[in-house]
Amino acid sequence: MKNLILGVAMSICAGAAAAQDVETGAEIYARHCATCHGADARGNGPMAPVLVLQPPDLTALSARNDGVFPMTRVVMRIDGRDPLVSHGSPMPIYGDFFVGDDLSLRTESGQPILTSPAVADLVAFLQGLQD
Repeated sequence: MKNLILGVAMSICAGAAAAQDVETGAEIYARHCATCHGADARGNGPMAPVLVLQPPDLTALSARNDGVFPMTRVVMRIDGRDPLVSHGSPMPIYGDFFVGDDLSLRTESGQPILTSPAVADLVAFLQGLQD
């Protein structure tokens, strides 16, 4: 029974990871993130100069985390569980766009984290940008 439960859990995690769509993530990024983070995701968007806290270089997330993509931190920043003062409110400022039926993503520690399909797609895009 324990093996059956483990197998089901692993297939759910694997299915969620396969459900991530990098192309959709790129579209979401261009529509909702590039204004501050820049078209190249290096923190140089047209709104960056007016922000109190400058947007980070999103292509260096793994580099700043000892070569490991910080899945937990990224998901929680995007979906609002880890609010950012620089946005004037919890991230995302686009509110309900990033909510929906939850998917399970595997964190850097191997544990699952639940988030919406839009966030999962955006995270897949960001993972592909890492230097």
